[in-house]
Amino acid sequence: MVTPCGRPRTFISKTLLTTCSGSPPSNFILLFADDLGFGDLGCYGHPTSLTPNLDRLAADGLRFTDFYCTSPVCSPSRASLLTGRYQTRSGVYPGVFYPGSRGGLPLNETTIAEMLKPLGYATAAMGKWHLGVGENGMYLPTQQGFDHYLGVPYSHDMGPCQNLTCFPPDVKCFGNCDVGVVTIPLMHNDVIKQQPVDFLDLERAYSDFATDFITQSTSKKQPFFLYYPSHHTHYPQYAGPATAGRSRRGPFGDALLEFDSTVGNLLSALEHTGVLNNTLILFTADNGPELMRMSRGGNAGPLKCGKGTTYEGGMREPAIAYWPGTITPGVTHELASTLDIMPTIAGLAGAKLPMVQLDGVDMTDILVNHGPSKREAMMFYPTDPSEKYGLFALRLGKYKAHFYTRGAGHSETTPDQDCHIISFLKPHDPPLLFDLESDASENYPLSPLGRPDLQALLQRIGVVKEQFEASMVFGESQIGKGSDPDLEPCCTPHCTPKPSCCQCG
Repeated sequence: MVTPCGRPRTFISKTLLTTCSGSPPSNFILLFADDLGFGDLGCYGHPTSLTPNLDRLAADGLRFTDFYCTSPVCSPSRASLLTGRYQTRSGVYPGVFYPGSRGGLPLNETTIAEMLKPLGYATAAMGKWHLGVGENGMYLPTQQGFDHYLGVPYSHDMGPCQNLTCFPPDVKCFGNCDVGVVTIPLMHNDVIKQQPVDFLDLERAYSDFATDFITQSTSKKQPFFLYYPSHHTHYPQYAGPATAGRSRRGPFGDALLEFDSTVGNLLSALEHTGVLNNTLILFTADNGPELMRMSRGGNAGPLKCGKGTTYEGGMREPAIAYWPGTITPGVTHELASTLDIMPTIAGLAGAKLPMVQLDGVDMTDILVNHGPSKREAMMFYPTDPSEKYGLFALRLGKYKAHFYTRGAGHSETTPDQDCHIISFLKPHDPPLLFDLESDASENYPLSPLGRPDLQALLQRIGVVKEQFEASMVFGESQIGKGSDPDLEPCCTPHCTPKPSCCQCG
């Protein structure tokens, strides 16, 4: 098989796909699921999930087995995805942003969208932003390189949902969401279009928005970048009439199917506009499953624990790259991360990377040649990283060393007590060491006693850790700036009494 420029795949260069004669610039679609576990998709082995379109991407594209996010919770993971930098550098820690947060993704950070804009790309985001709103919407996507935005600017459980309908005809949202704050807003660019959001119609609105964006961009012969951080499958699950009740997996499965259906609509739009073979689609998720929700919380497959922890279940994610005619179908066991997406897109588009310390590497060779990864190691920070403790874990090759372990409330209810919130912080010296190829579940720590090879490995891990931490400059904590109720998005900002009066649409 050859590249779109007619050259053998093995001779591909970083900018070949966009700079060769007669080849239009490549388009990019980035799909980002929410709280989705390693074992949640049909193509990753779940027996009852219905994900035909994601399964199609996996069957006809490249499926990753060793792909990582950078944080076991939402906001910091999203910051790393869009900037190619660990969240500690941008200051998106500890924890996540809330409706009234004063901080957000700093405007001096460069996003993928901002990187592509000088090349003439049309850019759009839809779905869950969760990187801050701020005063006068200063941190919204339209201030971070995106021409268009439709979505909820934070997590859809960050507002009262007890009386909202999550499934037709009038099934109320299950469980408890945040109270004492405004109801969930749907924003178009920087204007609130609806409050509270209509969950039954939300996915259709996203699908229409994306289809229109693709159609308009291609009609103008303008390359595009579409970022879709979905609310699915975060709690509380919801689904509209087209998918509700269709999955054998209950509400979680229906929500997952709704996300998958939008993926199918995107594929149809690409085919209809004739740009499918010129579009790279990347899919992954922000962090592991919220096991405290039990059957409504997702599944980490064979991996240990889930959301909130630095065990594999919290940070190893399903990931798929799909590009007909350019990516040969298959499976890769190479080490890769959300950090690598920005440098990869930069290389394929011929874009200039920001002049800052990046933590990602270009994975083009993995995608188009099934070649080796340039990534030597993966670092694991907890939800509340600090210079005092540094890294909680580090993966080098097939080995992972835990310097600290801790459970999390997000991973309650499982039989494994290590996952629970009462499993308090434990230092490990020497670190707990696991061979992830033979023990992906992190059940059987290796002993270095009488093993000179493992002793040498631990020394090497220590050097890599020391070098990395010496390069890490912690940015000012954006979440540490606190919250102001007056910053909560309200479509009728001067109404009383707040927050209940914030309703429109």
